Amino acid sequence: MQIIRSRWAWINNIYMGFCMSASHRLVCWISAAVVLSSMQALAAERDYMTRVLRSRVEALKEAYRSEATTPETYAERATVAWEWVNAYARTGKSVPVNITATIRPVLAYPPRPQNAAGLDYYLDEMVLLDEEPGAIGELLADLGPFEARSHVTLQQRYRVGEKTIAPGGGFVIAGHFQPAYGTYQVQDPGGDNYVTIASTNPAVMFVPDTRPLSGMHGGFRGARPVLYFRVQSGILHPGDVVTVTYGDTSGGGRGWLMAFPSTDFLPVPLYVDFDGSGHAYALPIQPIRVSGTDIAGVHGFAPSVLRPGETFELAVRAQDRFYNRAKAPIPAFNVSANDKIIGQVSASDKAITVLEGLSFIEPGVYRISIASTDGSITGVGNPILVDADASKLYWGDTHGHSGFAEGLGTPDRFMQWAKDDARLDFVTHSEHDIWLDDFEWQVLKDSVRKYSEPGRFIGYLGYEWTTNGRFGGHHNVLYRNVDERARVPNQLYPTLSKLYAGLRSRFASRDVLIIPHAHQAGDYRQSDPELQNLVEIMSQHGTFEWFGRKYLEHDHQVGFVAASDNHLSQPGYTGVGLFAQRGGLGAVLTKEGSRDGIFDAMKARRTYATTGVKIILDVRLNNAEMGERTTFAKERRISGRVIGTAPIDTISIVKNEVEIWQQEYLEAKSGSYADEETFYVTFESPSFPMHPGDNPRGARGWQGTLELSGAEIIEFEPTDYFNPESTRLDRDTSNPALLHFRTRSRGDASSIKLKLGNIKRSAKAVLKLAAVPERGSPTFFRPPQTPPAATVTLNFRDIDQGTNRQLIPIDVYVDSVTLRRVIESGVTDARFSFTDVGMLQGDYYYVRVKQADDAMAWSSPIWVGRLPPL
Repeated sequence: MQIIRSRWAWINNIYMGFCMSASHRLVCWISAAVVLSSMQALAAERDYMTRVLRSRVEALKEAYRSEATTPETYAERATVAWEWVNAYARTGKSVPVNITATIRPVLAYPPRPQNAAGLDYYLDEMVLLDEEPGAIGELLADLGPFEARSHVTLQQRYRVGEKTIAPGGGFVIAGHFQPAYGTYQVQDPGGDNYVTIASTNPAVMFVPDTRPLSGMHGGFRGARPVLYFRVQSGILHPGDVVTVTYGDTSGGGRGWLMAFPSTDFLPVPLYVDFDGSGHAYALPIQPIRVSGTDIAGVHGFAPSVLRPGETFELAVRAQDRFYNRAKAPIPAFNVSANDKIIGQVSASDKAITVLEGLSFIEPGVYRISIASTDGSITGVGNPILVDADASKLYWGDTHGHSGFAEGLGTPDRFMQWAKDDARLDFVTHSEHDIWLDDFEWQVLKDSVRKYSEPGRFIGYLGYEWTTNGRFGGHHNVLYRNVDERARVPNQLYPTLSKLYAGLRSRFASRDVLIIPHAHQAGDYRQSDPELQNLVEIMSQHGTFEWFGRKYLEHDHQVGFVAASDNHLSQPGYTGVGLFAQRGGLGAVLTKEGSRDGIFDAMKARRTYATTGVKIILDVRLNNAEMGERTTFAKERRISGRVIGTAPIDTISIVKNEVEIWQQEYLEAKSGSYADEETFYVTFESPSFPMHPGDNPRGARGWQGTLELSGAEIIEFEPTDYFNPESTRLDRDTSNPALLHFRTRSRGDASSIKLKLGNIKRSAKAVLKLAAVPERGSPTFFRPPQTPPAATVTLNFRDIDQGTNRQLIPIDVYVDSVTLRRVIESGVTDARFSFTDVGMLQGDYYYVRVKQADDAMAWSSPIWVGRLPPL
C-alpha cells in the first residue's frame, strides 16, 4: 500500500501539471483513476495478503499508531496480527523467531499489560517488513562447514539497508543455548572466543555494551544481558558494510569454539537496533554448517526381529565422539554375528554403509559386533531375534525438534538423521506450535511426504502443543497421514480441554494420537480416551516412570512410550546434549510395518519404552499382550522374555502402584574376593514432583572425587556418560587411587564401573560430593535446590546381599549412592514367569527392566477385567 500511495502522488503531480483547465481536469482525473485502478489490481496480485486481510491490516496499523494496545483491545488486534504474520511467512521470508510465541489470539487467561506490550513490539517489526522491505538490509555469513568442536574464525557481514543506523543504535550479538559454542568475550584479544566489529564507514565508532534480551536467543525463560555493539559516533548509511568477527585471532587467540553437533543450520543470531530505541530487529539467520570430526566409534543398525531366512539390511555408521558422522577417511570394517564374519565394509570417505541381502537361517539370538581391520575402532549393533512366531518390532521417535523451534538443523536434516543415521522405522518431527507459522507447517507436511518410503521408513506429521502445567502441560499431537491435516495450536486452543475439543471437531479420533510428557508435565487428571492413548515416560530430560503411574492411578488406559525430545535434529540416536541423559526410543509391536499398521498399534498401546537402546521385550498376562485388557481372572500369570543389549540387572513386575516381584541377575551375593572383581558405584535421584501438579524435580548433579583404599583400580569406565560436554571421569594425575567424576541423574541411575584387584576386606571408597544445583524445567512451587556438599563412605565389609547403599535425604526425596558387587559376565537373554492372585477388577501390571549399563525398558500395562474408560 505504501508503494501504491507514492505512485498515486506521482500520477497526481503529472496530471495536475498537464491539466490546467477545468475542461481537461475531468478527463485527467478519469484517466488517473483508470491508471490507479490498474495499479491497484497489479499490486493486489503481488500482495502477499488477500484484499480482505490487507484492509484489516491497514486498519490495525492505524489503530495501533493512534493508541497503544491495551488488554481490552488485545484480542481483536492479535487475531489480525496472527493472520498477518502467517500470510507474510507463507512468502518464505524470515519472521522473528519469537513472534508466534508472543502473538496469541486466544489466551487461557484475560489479556495482561505484558501481552499488549509484546504485541505492539512485534507490530513495529511487521510494519517495517511490510512498508519498508528494504530497510532491514542484507546479511551474509561464512557458511562453512566448520569442524565440530574446533576453534574457527567466522564472519557475518551486514549491508545496511534503506534505514540508517544512528548513534545509540547498534548490533545485538545474540547466541543460542543448545549448541554450547564458545561464550563471546570482548576483553581479551589473546583469548578464545574474542568477538570484534568493524565498518567500511570510517566515521563510525562502536563501543561494546550489554543489553537485556529474552527468548531463545537471550534468556530463554527471562531476559538476560547479551553483547551489544553500540554506535557511539557517526551514522551508518545505506550500503555501508558492518562485519562481526567471531573468534578474531589477530590478537593471538585460537578462535571461536565451534558447536559440538554437526548440523546444516547452526543459529548465530544477529539483531539490529536502528536508533537506540530498544527495539532489536531480527536479521535472517544464516544456514551455517558444522561437520563431524575424527572417528571415535562405530555402531550397527539392523531389524530387531526377523523370520528364518528373511533378508535384511544392516547399516554400519562411523561416528565421532559427539555421535556425528565421522569425517573421512573411514577405515574398512569386519561385521560379525555371534563372532562369525557376515560382511565387510571397504575403506572409503562414507560414514554410513548399508550391507544388503543378509539373512540368518537358524532361529536364535544374534549379536552384532563391528571392528576395523586394524582393531583400533570397535562397536556393536542391536541384538537380532530370529523367530518364526515372534511379534515384529518397529522402532521410532515420536518427539523431536529442529531449528524450526528452539533447536538446530533443518527439517531435511531431521528426517535424514531419522532415516539414515538412526535407521528408525518411523518418526515424528513434533515442533513446538508456539514457534510454528503456516509456512513452516507446510514444510513439515512436505518433508513427511518427501522422506516416507513404504516398507522402509514412515514419517508422521505432528507438532507439540505447548503450554505450562496450569493449562494442561506439553502434549505431542500425531496424525495418521498428511492429507487435510492442520494444527490445532495453542495460540487458538490454549487449554487442554480446548485442544481435545478442537481435534475432535476437525478430525476422526482414529486418525489422531496425543502423547503427553512429564518435564513440562501434562495434566494427568485429564485424558481423552479416544485421542490420548500413550504417555511419554522417558526422554533426554529424564526418567519419569512416576508420570505414567499418575495416569494409571487416575484410571486412564494409556500405554508407555519413550522419545528423544532431542533439539539437535538427532531423533532416535541422540548423541550429546545439555540435558540429564540420552534420549529414549519407542518400540511398537505389530504384524505390519506400514503407516496404518504402526499407527494402529500405537493407538492400541502395543508399545514399550526404552532409554534409547533396542532391548527386545515380550510381556504377556494370561492371553493378553502389552496394552490390552483381558477378561477377569483371579489367577494372573505374567510371563515374558528380555533380550538385553547388555547384561540384565533386574526384571521387576509392578501391580498397580506396588512392585510385587523382582528377579536379580547381576549381583554377586557373597563369598571371598577373586583376584579381580567388578563393582559399580551408582548414583540415583528421584524425579517425581514434590507438590501435586508441579513439574518434576530437576536433575541432581553428582560431582566430586572417589578415592579407593584397600584395593587397586585396574580399570574404570562410565555406564551412561553420553555427554562429554557435561560429564567427566578420569584418574588423578598424581594419585592412581583417586578418580574425578561429574554426572547427573533424574529418575534414573548413573554409574561408574570399576574393575578392582587385590581387594581387602577393609577396602572402602570415599566419595567427596560437591554442592551442585539441581537443573531442569521450571517448577511452580518447589524451586531448584542445591544439595549440600557431603562425604559418603562405602565400606566393602558392609556389603550385604551384594549391595551397600547409603541414603542422602533432601526435602521429600531420598537420593542414594550404592556400591554393588556384580557378576562380570551376566545374563543377556532371560525368560521369566510369575503368577499373581487378585480379587479386584481393573488391576494392571507392567514390567520394568534394568541393565548393568543403567539402560532401562518398561512394558505398557496389561489390565485385568473391568470396562475401559469412555
